[in-house]
Parts: sequence; C-alpha cells; structure tokens
Amino acid sequence: MKEQDYHTSITVDATAQEAFESINNVSQWWTENWEGHSQKLNDIFTVRFGETFVTAKIVELIPGEKIVWHVIDCNKPWLKDKKEWKDTKMSWEISKEDKKTKIRFTHLGLIPEIECYGVCSNAWSQYIQQSLLSLITTGKGQSNKKENKTKDKSKIVKG
Repeated sequence: MKEQDYHTSITVDATAQEAFESINNVSQWWTENWEGHSQKLNDIFTVRFGETFVTAKIVELIPGEKIVWHVIDCNKPWLKDKKEWKDTKMSWEISKEDKKTKIRFTHLGLIPEIECYGVCSNAWSQYIQQSLLSLITTGKGQSNKKENKTKDKSKIVKG
C-alpha cells in the first residue's frame, strides 16, 4: 500500500502572489513564537510551541507558485520519537483556478502510520483552513500568540 502524505487545500479570492506572501508570513498564521527568516531560498526559521519546536529550511522557492520547507530539526516531546518530523518536507503549491487561487499543502512524511499523524494533521487543517485562509482573505490570521516568559510567577522559588 502506498504511503499517504497529509494534504489539504484551500481556494482563495486573492492573487497567487498574495497567497505566496501570506504563506511566507509565518508569524501571522502559524505562531508568533518564531525566529529566523522565511522569505528567500535557504532561509532558516524556527517555530516554537512551549518545549515543542520545528526548524525548517526553505529548499525550493518559486515566487507565486511553490514553496518547500525541509525540517532540519524538531522536538515533539509528547511523542516516542521526538524527532518524528525531522527530514520531512512541507510543500506549498499555488495555482490559478478560474479567477481564484488554489493553495495545495502537502506534508511529505506525515503519514497515517506515524504517531503524530492524528494530532498533527488536525493542527495543520486548523492552521491552513482557518488561520492562513483568514490571513489571506481578511489580512488577519489566527496564529498562536507570543509566549510571555514572565507570566507564571508561581514557579519562582523564594528563598
């Protein structure tokens, strides 16, 4: 049986270039907890969700048409294999469909046989079908908010 990589797509009333720019604007639709660059070929960026992180390198970039991120490091502490996403790729293909733009996302290596598939595919669906879609159509995504490192003072031990 052939592996089935996770994929989803959205169709938006925007130009291919607007879709392309929105995808590259990671902090506006995925998480504000990020560092690095996500605009040019070979750029590297890291997104963080508490102890969880994903570091990706842009390995293919065709303006208005395609973006591919290669996961070069990650930590998913709730999984048996904390590096399960390492060496997977996230591919964004952008095309015109009638007078709209179609974005097809495929996470190459995120397959039903791996532990993260259920949780991770649900998260991708939310980020792409809701947050990215909202960013492209309204100018405002629904990214995870920046962590406030001083918010939990209950863990501070006073001597």
